[in-house]
Amino acid sequence: MPPAAAPPRREPTPAHLRDALSAALVALACLLVPCGALAAWAAYGLADTGRYVGTMAPLAADPGVRDAVAEAVGDEVLRELDTGAARSSHSAFEPFVREAVRSFTRTEAFATAWEAGNRAVHDAVLHALRDERAASGPVTVDLAPVTARVKQRLVADHMPWAERIPVRHTEVAVVPAGEVPGLRQGYRVLAAAALRLPPAAALLAAAGIAVAVRRRRAVTATGLGVALGGGLLAAAVVIGRRLTLADLPEPAHRPAAGAVYDALTAALRTASWLLLALGLAVALASWLTGLRGRGPERGPPQPPAGRPRP
Repeated sequence: MPPAAAPPRREPTPAHLRDALSAALVALACLLVPCGALAAWAAYGLADTGRYVGTMAPLAADPGVRDAVAEAVGDEVLRELDTGAARSSHSAFEPFVREAVRSFTRTEAFATAWEAGNRAVHDAVLHALRDERAASGPVTVDLAPVTARVKQRLVADHMPWAERIPVRHTEVAVVPAGEVPGLRQGYRVLAAAALRLPPAAALLAAAGIAVAVRRRRAVTATGLGVALGGGLLAAAVVIGRRLTLADLPEPAHRPAAGAVYDALTAALRTASWLLLALGLAVALASWLTGLRGRGPERGPPQPPAGRPRP
C-alpha cells in the first residue's frame, strides 16, 4: 500500500497577514501610551518651575516635611555654633535651637522660605540639565536665608549666644557632580520622547485598526491595551514609591519623602487612571456596538407561501 501523501502546506492568506500586522501595530501603540505619559510627565510636569513650586507649596504644612526640615536646619545651626565660645554651651543651647527651628516651621515665614527654596532648587537643577555650557560641578543651593530667619527668631526670644550665630552662604549640594551628566542625558531623552511618543502611539493605533480585517475587534483590543497600559503605569507609581522610601538611609525621613513623592506623582497617577477609564470605555463601547450590529439570530430562509417545497 503506497504511503499516504503529505497534506498540502497552507500558505498564509492575506486576511491572516493583515490580522497579524494589525495586532503588532496595536500592541506597539499600547506599549507606547504609558511610556509617552511617563515621558510627558517628567519633561513637562516636573520641568515647569511654576507648576513644581505650586505642587510643593502645600507641603510646607505637612508634619513629616516640617520635622525633616527642622532636623536638617537645626543640625546646620548647631554645627555653625560648635566653634569658639559657643562650644562650651552647645549642649545647653541645643534644646532652645531645636525648639526655635520647630516653631519657625509653623510660621508663614517658613512657608515663604520653603517656596523660595524650592524655586531656587528647581531653577538650579533645570539650569544644570538644560545648559550644556553649565559647570560640571554639583548642583547647590544656599541655606543662608533660612539660617538668617532662625537667628532672628532666637534673638527675638532673647536666647544666649543667638547674636553670635554666623549667617554664612552655605552651599548644599542637591545633585552630586557625578550624577549631573547622566541626568542631563536622561532629561534630553525624556524631552524627545515626550514630543514623539504620543503622536507615534496614535498613528500606530490608527494604522493597526485600518489594516485589520475585523476593525471593531481591533478597536476593542486597542481599548483594552490602553487600559492595561494605564493599570501598569499606576502599578509602576506604587512600586516606585516603595523602592524610593526603602532606599532612604534614615527611616525617620520616610514620611517627608513619601509626602513629596505623592505630591510630585499626583498628575502621573491621574493620567494612569484616565488611561484605564478611557481604554475600558472604548472597549466596552466597541463591544456593545458589535452586539447591536449582529441583531437577533435568524434561521434558514423559508420558501414563499403557496408554493410546494421541493
